[in-house]
Amino acid sequence: MKKTILNFIAQHRVKNRLLLLLLLGIVVHLILPQISSLEKSWQVLLKMNLWLMGLAFLTESICYGGYGYMLQQSLAIASQAQTLLRSTLIVLGSNSVGMVVGGVVGNSAAVFRWTSQSDGDLEGSTLASLLPSLFNNLMLVILSIFGLIHLLLVHDLTSVQIISFSLMLLLLACLIGLFILAVHHRQRAVLLIDQLLIKLARIRHQAHDSNQSRKQLMGPFSAWDELKKGKWQPIALGALINSGFDMLTLYILFTAAGQSIQAGILLTGYGLPLLLGKMAFIIPGGVGVVESSMAALYSGMGIPHAEVVVVILSYRLISFWIPGLSGFPIAAYLQTTITNHQLSPAKKIKS
Repeated sequence: MKKTILNFIAQHRVKNRLLLLLLLGIVVHLILPQISSLEKSWQVLLKMNLWLMGLAFLTESICYGGYGYMLQQSLAIASQAQTLLRSTLIVLGSNSVGMVVGGVVGNSAAVFRWTSQSDGDLEGSTLASLLPSLFNNLMLVILSIFGLIHLLLVHDLTSVQIISFSLMLLLLACLIGLFILAVHHRQRAVLLIDQLLIKLARIRHQAHDSNQSRKQLMGPFSAWDELKKGKWQPIALGALINSGFDMLTLYILFTAAGQSIQAGILLTGYGLPLLLGKMAFIIPGGVGVVESSMAALYSGMGIPHAEVVVVILSYRLISFWIPGLSGFPIAAYLQTTITNHQLSPAKKIKS
């Protein structure tokens, strides 16, 4: 955690290049085959409503603001003050870091780094690196469950689709169950996780501070106690804003392409692919996984393929690629200004 993000990136140049090659291979293998009706898709693209395209950029900006609000409220649990603007910039910058360094791990490490306090209190940084992602994933799980129910009731599914979606939800249910079990047996859970971290540190020939590790592992449990007091509501609101406006962006793009879409179909094609992308954590942003599964679902539910291709690629451009690329200069800015922006005791919220 003490190393700067830039030094961390420099030490992993070879891995980064291999990852970029892997991403390019996935794009070629999974996305390009979807563009079978290239001529029709091009005609759809030319007829896209530019005013609605601009509105899609606006709704996606609000979506990222919702994520920034979750991060801000997570820090507030530990009585740390942070502006909504800087919280949103941290979200954008950390997403870009995660694209090239460590995926979800790199994302969380960047959030932790840019929210760390100068007085050594790491509770707020730990919460900020965990809670927004946790609530966002939980929202996707809820949306995916509704989508799966819609698929089962309204549309025919193949045996492979039923098994794969059911296994995915079962895995998520098991993870939630393990967390609930850990909450009721915290000391034992912290001890088991710390022992696992010790073994990993030995394999990687690194030092491990058990006292510091156990202190950080107790942070989520302390946060859980605070969330049960009602402090979960602002973070849940941020998750609702994030997912709601992201879906609205997708709906606007379908409208811009001249394609009407029912709410049930929109929801079904939105939640499940994004959840699959999250589960493919070794692939930053679920590149290829999200696009291919989303295209298969919408096409399977009767949306013309040409419109589906244009809308999905436009959606991913607005929701993932543009924010991801813009996050690199933001990450550099956050890294150079981290000393000035580190929170001091004087900036803490008065409880």
